[in-house]
Amino acid sequence: MVERGGEVGYTWSVDVDEAADRLYGMVPEEFTAARDTLAKEAKAAGDAALAKRIKALRKPTAVAWAVNRTARERSGELGRLLDLGRRLRDAWRAQDADALAEAGRERSPLIARLVRSVREAAEEAGRPLAPAADLEIEQTLDAAVVDEDAAEQVRLGRLTRPLSYSGFTPAPIVRPAPDPAARKKPGRREAEQERHTAEREGHTAQREGHTAERERHTAERERRSAERERRIKELEGALAEAERAALEAERGRADWEAERAEAARERERRTARVETLNAKLAKAKDKLNAAEHRLEVARREETNAERAARSARRRADQARAALDEVRSDHE
Repeated sequence: MVERGGEVGYTWSVDVDEAADRLYGMVPEEFTAARDTLAKEAKAAGDAALAKRIKALRKPTAVAWAVNRTARERSGELGRLLDLGRRLRDAWRAQDADALAEAGRERSPLIARLVRSVREAAEEAGRPLAPAADLEIEQTLDAAVVDEDAAEQVRLGRLTRPLSYSGFTPAPIVRPAPDPAARKKPGRREAEQERHTAEREGHTAQREGHTAERERHTAERERRSAERERRIKELEGALAEAERAALEAERGRADWEAERAEAARERERRTARVETLNAKLAKAKDKLNAAEHRLEVARREETNAERAARSARRRADQARAALDEVRSDHE
């Protein structure tokens, strides 16, 4: 347990089981970031061992997440399957043929209903599963029926990947029919013979069970192979379409690459032309500035010359008047 103090009266604490419950209740996209955050918090609180255990928790696959979600949100439905598994295993240990037969009849329909429930749980969360997921769901639920450890993993809702069971599956027991002609109280020899007969028949039933299990696995492999072939064909078609689209896109890219290159050359030409015109414009502006300066100087000097001419005319008029006055005096 890790505790970290915050505000007065507040304590944050978590152990690895609580961390696992939190994390495996999340959607897969949120798992890694949330796990790393919890591990950092545990390390910051001083528990490096707990941080390491939390960090070791693996992100679930889509199918594992969907089964985990079903275990949390539809525990009643899943509980009926786990109870069936317990009854099936108990019947096998007790060699109870009737109980085994009854459990066997319930098994397939219940698993089929739960496969649909797992799909529905995923769809309700906005993350529908691929069609091929049904086989992995079915194998996981079947493992929970025949294997006690698998049942506990499914019940806890902490799967990281789908389960499968490859061991011997309990099969119905074939018991010999009583011989009405047999004596009610057989002697020791007859009892021994009956025991050997029952053992042989039991071994035969076990062999038949093994054979049925092998046949079931063979059919399962064939179904998976057919599903794989169908998926391969789908992907090959998708690949061909994607390659055609990629080729078309590459042609379009090449066309626009050529257009871009031509536009770049045109821009270079226009840029050079603008630079030339800018240089000419700069020279023209220099000449205009010089002409304006020359005009300003000429206007100023013209004004000065006009003033000087007026002053000179006045002096000339004054001199003429003085001359005329002197001449008139001599006459």
